[in-house]
Amino acid sequence: MQLNDQEAERLVREGADALRQGRPRDARGPFERLARTGRANAQIWLLLAAACRAENDHSGEESAVDGLLALEPRLLRGHLMKARCRASAGDERGALNFYESAILLAPAQTVPADLIAELEHANSWVAEHRTLAAGRRESALTALGHPPETRSARFQKSVEILSGERQIFLQQPTGYYFPELPQIQFFDTTRFDWVPAIEVATDAIRAELRELLSDRAEGFRPYLQHHANQPRADDNRLLDNVDWSALFLAENGETADEHVARCPATWEAVQAAPLPRINNSPTIMFSLLRAGARIAPHTGTHNARLICHLPLIVPDGCGFRVGNEIRQWEEGKLLIFDDTIEHEAWNESAEDRVVLIFDIWRPELSEQERVEVAALFHGASLE
Repeated sequence: MQLNDQEAERLVREGADALRQGRPRDARGPFERLARTGRANAQIWLLLAAACRAENDHSGEESAVDGLLALEPRLLRGHLMKARCRASAGDERGALNFYESAILLAPAQTVPADLIAELEHANSWVAEHRTLAAGRRESALTALGHPPETRSARFQKSVEILSGERQIFLQQPTGYYFPELPQIQFFDTTRFDWVPAIEVATDAIRAELRELLSDRAEGFRPYLQHHANQPRADDNRLLDNVDWSALFLAENGETADEHVARCPATWEAVQAAPLPRINNSPTIMFSLLRAGARIAPHTGTHNARLICHLPLIVPDGCGFRVGNEIRQWEEGKLLIFDDTIEHEAWNESAEDRVVLIFDIWRPELSEQERVEVAALFHGASLE
């Protein structure tokens, strides 16, 4: 039987009055009739769910919530209610799914005051049940003969991502993106046959660095510098700040002959690497991070290259993060990483930290692709 507008309005008033007066059984009749005749909007489904909950009718409540979500699939309140229903039904996985979806929806919506506590509960519930699920997963893997100490490194990282211990970080270059390159944070240096030739030169390179530092770090300048004709995208405290400074042997493909002349061993050593000789590369520099300084998370300009760090002076208390992995610099041990994945560095010691930095071609690029990328960058400089 169809309802006209007057009858529908009367049923809404009857149900709402009964619910306000604490008579949920009497409230359900009008709301259910509206639902059966297709006149229930999101508010009616909410009121029906509230009436069912007041009667401890979990099945009826969840049915009403399903009606609500059919009309408003991204409604934060609906996801929280559905999660609570699934938890009451003993469906931990279903509850987790809806609590997680509510947490994802919340930042894009104005959270009503009465849902703030419910959202906090959702965060706590998700954290607790992720921990429980991770424990069960670890027990099962160990029982199947795969305890943590025997697992491959990549599989172990996948388990940590699954449990929420690690985030997923992907390439996000600020300028140019070359597609279909693997998302690798730190590269295995044993796969690069030129690495030993550079590492063996560490003492000679460090000696040249100390000679430069003995001149009161003359030639070092702030790594980040403001240019009047370029917009400032942030308020980075290291802009024009010598706490993060560099001395360049080559900068964006331009050789600094004076500095190269003072560092012949350094210059000769890095020639063993596949330096990308294109419009804005290579860059070869000594990077100095003063005591107490921290480089904020950031990403590089393009992913056709990788960045290499040769640690030269590294006091205790320094650290380096790329994506979800933290490494400690070891003097004389090269690090190779993708700088288009978010990374940051810090020096919590009382002394300065210095590493030699240079860029190399991505090993996955063919010779033809390298030539093409070089042509692209050269052409861009002519615009």
